[in-house]
Amino acid sequence: MGAQGSLFGPFNGDKLRLARQLASRSLDELGAAVGASRQYVHQLETGAKDPAPAMREALAAALRVREFFFAEPLVNPVREDDCHFRRLQTAPRTVLAQAAARGTAVEMLVAALERRVRLPAVDFPELGQPETLDGVEEAAEAARRHWDLGTDGPITSMTRVAENAGAAVVHFADISDRIDALSVSRRRPLIVRSSAKASPARARFDLAHECGHLLMHGGVVTGDHGTEEQAHRFASAFLLPRTAFVREWPRRGGRSLDWTALGALKLRWGVSLRALARRAFDLRLIDAGQYRTANVHLAKTGQARRERGDGDLRPEQPELLAAALDCAEGLPGGLAPLLDELGWTPELFAALTGRAAAPWPENVVPLARAVARGPQSGR
Repeated sequence: MGAQGSLFGPFNGDKLRLARQLASRSLDELGAAVGASRQYVHQLETGAKDPAPAMREALAAALRVREFFFAEPLVNPVREDDCHFRRLQTAPRTVLAQAAARGTAVEMLVAALERRVRLPAVDFPELGQPETLDGVEEAAEAARRHWDLGTDGPITSMTRVAENAGAAVVHFADISDRIDALSVSRRRPLIVRSSAKASPARARFDLAHECGHLLMHGGVVTGDHGTEEQAHRFASAFLLPRTAFVREWPRRGGRSLDWTALGALKLRWGVSLRALARRAFDLRLIDAGQYRTANVHLAKTGQARRERGDGDLRPEQPELLAAALDCAEGLPGGLAPLLDELGWTPELFAALTGRAAAPWPENVVPLARAVARGPQSGR
């Protein structure tokens, strides 16, 4: 490593791969951007070759990082197997790798912020993987009790529940509509949700689903039908506690459902009509025929993707990282020292966080750059 003797230290191919995945670029696309072949970029990522200084500069510019970003090795990155994906089965491996890279970037940002500001203590109890669906119901009730949420009323903000428990929650608009959300069981849990799907009710359900994975599936490889069913049931039970739901479920004569009453129930509990019907079926308040009819009704009335009443629910926005960044911005130098530590340009920072950051003034040499270059005459 570092055979080219760059002013910015050695070159670590794993950091190049991370930056490329964060930019959602293929090997071919990055090669075309810097005037190199796919094979050459692959050799750089695997460490088989080091780039010349001019190529290193071109790679940094193409990927919106600073040249010294490549100098430090990537420590304990988020791998695909570390993630609990709430995804469609058709999601290609490249999309999963890009999502895992986003998780790594969020963890890097959180670690840098924790060196500057105090974040909430992590408070995700280890509930263990239940053996039955009744055990999942009990886990959901135990989580509500642990977080002092009671078991008799709606969750006002699922995002605040996760953030108050110490999770870092972020929304990305450009991951893929093939991935609803992912979570990572780390020292500080991460929850990343795609905002490609706009329904506030489904967003809340996704967050509850990921909390279920974090609480029940620590150290468990998920993605199979069994663990997904457990996380789905946890979200349903957490958002709609069984005793309260049974009491409030609207009953009417005959086998048809009271959609007007269900619309009111949706707004009260902040879940989708589809989720209400499923919860009623799971708790045997309706039978399989009624459940199927409910789903057919939603499809025929154009509510398969966006339901009536979605516009009346307020979308939840993550607050923890934004507040931490506000605090960091108030420190000497603003956010520039944070970006310098990460090796990100303001453009990459804006793409990942949705907020602007001013670079260092031209007459200031950031510490990371000075250390990477080493002592030079005239400085």
